[in-house]
Amino acid sequence: MTPARLLRRLVLLEEGEAPALLWSAAYFFLLLFGFYLLRPVREAIGIARGADKLPWLMTGTLLAMALANPAFSALVSRLPRRRFIPYAYRFFALNMLAFFLAFRFLPHRGGPVLGYAFYIWLSVFNLFVVSVFWGLMSDVWTEGQGKRLFGFIATGGTLGAIAGAALTGLLTKGFLLGSLRLKVDPLSLLLLSMLTVELAVQCVRRLAAIFQLGDVAHGPREPGPGALEGLRLIATSRYLQLICAYILLFTITSTFLYLWQGQIVEAAFRSTAERTAAFARIDLWVNVLTLGTQVFLTGRIISWVGIPGVLALLPLLTLGGFGALWLWPTFAMMALFQVLRRGLHYAVDRPARELLYIPLGPEERYKAKPFVDTFVYRSGDLLGAWAPAAFAALAMPLGLAAVGCSGLWIGASLALGRRVGVLTAKSS
Repeated sequence: MTPARLLRRLVLLEEGEAPALLWSAAYFFLLLFGFYLLRPVREAIGIARGADKLPWLMTGTLLAMALANPAFSALVSRLPRRRFIPYAYRFFALNMLAFFLAFRFLPHRGGPVLGYAFYIWLSVFNLFVVSVFWGLMSDVWTEGQGKRLFGFIATGGTLGAIAGAALTGLLTKGFLLGSLRLKVDPLSLLLLSMLTVELAVQCVRRLAAIFQLGDVAHGPREPGPGALEGLRLIATSRYLQLICAYILLFTITSTFLYLWQGQIVEAAFRSTAERTAAFARIDLWVNVLTLGTQVFLTGRIISWVGIPGVLALLPLLTLGGFGALWLWPTFAMMALFQVLRRGLHYAVDRPARELLYIPLGPEERYKAKPFVDTFVYRSGDLLGAWAPAAFAALAMPLGLAAVGCSGLWIGASLALGRRVGVLTAKSS
């Protein structure tokens, strides 16, 4: 069977779509490959002085997002898409070089301050580059194509995450090459990640040629002037406000589950090795479920159920999962809930969520969307991280708060689904 015929078996592919589909998947692969090369480095040096610093690091990340968004919007307001996307990525690549030199030559590798700065920077980097990626995808593909193809494109990111994490473990632990044992300094991964970012830029250039993106700023499909236009659009658009509410409640419930997971694993396993193995099993099954669904089912599920239906799936699963976990707080229940929730999010919910931006204009995709995907997203993390202390003061169980937030999320998903239906009817 030829590669083209195999691809048509896996994806609902139409004539002429294969080259752009493969370049899009490769683009996402490289972005997440580069991030997952650096993620273990962040965990090792960014929170070396204790996990109790996590809420403060999230606060610092949110402040960094507040500064980065206007700067990115200013860039978007002055350049066409085929130029501002490579410029933004290469700026991050230069940041990687700066961190590499600082860690290498500053006394004590810069100490905890540089480590915390790197932790915050990488959190900004990850959300920004992925947001820009999906902004471009929602720009160049139509809604019908997105329903069929976004699942396969997301598969590129899943494979990149798996490959990046695996390569980091291999290079940093050491491996045999003939009779020699080679081991790479973790900081050298910054240079390798720079290379993956540049390769992602080349994918952008190729997609710009395929889709014939213009080279003049403020063209018919290009963002216009106004660095704060994205904030104005969010303040005046009920549709964007509902997207904000949907993402905020997703991240809050994710943080609740993360905290609850830590409590259950700590009680269920005594040694660090047993706990590490438990987390590894969860990650393995999440990746298995995500890949299988993305390759064979995502496009079909979104096409059959529709975007409004898909948006309600994860909130409903979360409500049921938190309810079950409240009644039976066991490791088996928590692991099943995590695998189903994370797998459904990566494979179906995230691609469907990106389809929400296809009917919108360039201002929403490249100015409002990055703010939603970065600042609003991290706001949910921050609220979820600090909330348990407030609940404890009010003598409110975490399970009750989690179920309540899940109910609010269901309401937001239904309201957003109705808006999607109205917008689709108007566009047709």
